[in-house]
Amino acid sequence: MKKKIVIIDYGLGNLRSVLRGLERAGAAATITADPEAIASADGIVLPGVGAFREGMEMLGDLKQAVLTAAVDTPLLGICLGMQMLMDSSEEHGVHRGLGLVPGDVKRFAPAAGEKVPHMGWNTICIDRETPLFDGLREEEYVYFVHSYYAAAAPAHTLASTAYISPFASAVNNNLTYGVQFHPEKSGAVGLKILENFIERVC
Repeated sequence: MKKKIVIIDYGLGNLRSVLRGLERAGAAATITADPEAIASADGIVLPGVGAFREGMEMLGDLKQAVLTAAVDTPLLGICLGMQMLMDSSEEHGVHRGLGLVPGDVKRFAPAAGEKVPHMGWNTICIDRETPLFDGLREEEYVYFVHSYYAAAAPAHTLASTAYISPFASAVNNNLTYGVQFHPEKSGAVGLKILENFIERVC
């Protein structure tokens, strides 16, 4: 039986692209804003594109459903969704996140010759063994689009990426995982990560 994966619909994010990626990876995926569907899922995906404050505001009443489900259900945050897992963000003022992964979200410092947002293909360097990255090499190329990054402690950093300065490109705490890049736009590597989330994490 296919794993039942829900994609949280809070009004931000490329939901259809994530849905197609999860379906290609073998999941029975649905897009939902129903707390009961979130509570009964085998796995949860929190996508997102845009600003941190807007994301947290639009998550609204679903915040508690996510926090409750994350206690015993695997959760994968993607891009803004990963940043929302953290304690706080300094994007347009300081704002509280979900607090599921210790750490804070910061803006890239200005650097000569480097553009912000960080956009395009870059490598992830896998720092810790994790079922999310089973079958991948120590370094793989994935696709990024972001102006802010997660500053997470080494104990919660699964992979790091160098752009202006090194940052956590994948994080984990208990059953909660986050990736700063877009696996649904990262070709065979991204598909493998989604397959691993479905089959090895959930």
